[in-house]
Amino acid sequence: MMIMIKMTMMMIIIIIIVCEEGDITLLWNQAVHTEREVTANRSDIIIKNKKEKTCTLIDVANVAQKEAEKELKYNSLGIEIQRMWNLKCTIIPVIIGATGIVTRSLRKNLETVPGKHSIDSLQKTAILGTSQIIRKVLQCEA
Repeated sequence: MMIMIKMTMMMIIIIIIVCEEGDITLLWNQAVHTEREVTANRSDIIIKNKKEKTCTLIDVANVAQKEAEKELKYNSLGIEIQRMWNLKCTIIPVIIGATGIVTRSLRKNLETVPGKHSIDSLQKTAILGTSQIIRKVLQCEA
C-alpha cells in the first residue's frame, strides 16, 4: 500500500492509495495519465485485474440522480483505458445521497464489484458524514 499526501495552501489532503495483491491493483482517487486528453481522468476507485484483463471504474457520488451523468463523464476515460491497457473497462456509478438515499440500480451495480458490500453500511456512512458536516457548520460539539 502506498499513501501520498498533497499539501495545498490551507490543508493537507491524502490523495492516492494504491493496493496490490496478486493480479489485482486497487487505485483510489488517482489520475490516469492518458495519451489523449481526457477531462474526467480521475475515478474515485479503479480496480485493475491483470489475470482477467478487466478494469472497473467506480465513481461514488453523494447526490441522487447522478448515475447517467457519471457514466457519461467517465466514458472517455474508460475508452482510453481499454485502448492503452488492453483491458475491458466497466463504469460503475455508486450513488448515495447525503441522507442515505440510494438509486434503484445500486444493488445491481454493487453485485459487479468484487467482495461483499452492505448497502446499510454505506447509507450509515453517508448519514454520519452528513451529520459531521452539519455539526461543523453549526459549530456544535458531538
